[in-house]
Amino acid sequence: MAHGMRTDSHTHHIRRDDWRETATRYALLPLRIFLGVTFIYAGLDKLTDSTFMQASGAGSIGAQMEGVRDISAIPPLVDLSLKSPVGFGYAIAVGELAVGIGTLIGLFARLAALGGALISLSLWLTVSWQETPYYYGNDLAYLMAWLPLVLAGASVFSVDALRTTRRRPPP
Repeated sequence: MAHGMRTDSHTHHIRRDDWRETATRYALLPLRIFLGVTFIYAGLDKLTDSTFMQASGAGSIGAQMEGVRDISAIPPLVDLSLKSPVGFGYAIAVGELAVGIGTLIGLFARLAALGGALISLSLWLTVSWQETPYYYGNDLAYLMAWLPLVLAGASVFSVDALRTTRRRPPP
């Protein structure tokens, strides 16, 4: 009787671990896609809405900021936006667009996610602060969704990953 070592005894376990590693590597991709597309859409929506980009009038950024001024967590932040509501509207829209593109393609992904988190935080503290109960306002949920991307960045299907691969010395 030949005594030998079984070589297939751990194969099943290895495959399961490979699957887990792959799932872990791609886990944040759906969140990146969702946030990237959503912020691109939000930025484009603001930039193409002539009613929104007005200092006053129904549906304008000026009227919206006037409406939340007294019920926001930080009224001085709203006052700052009211000094130039149209400029503030463009800043938010362009910021959302830059954050969305950076997140979607994974270019400076952590910085883009930090920008998204800061936009969401400012909107939560101003526009959706009055929502009761707090979970009715979506800006806080967006803020929390950005945090994993701030911490982890974009490890797959990203310009950042491509740049990292190119910087590594060949074996």
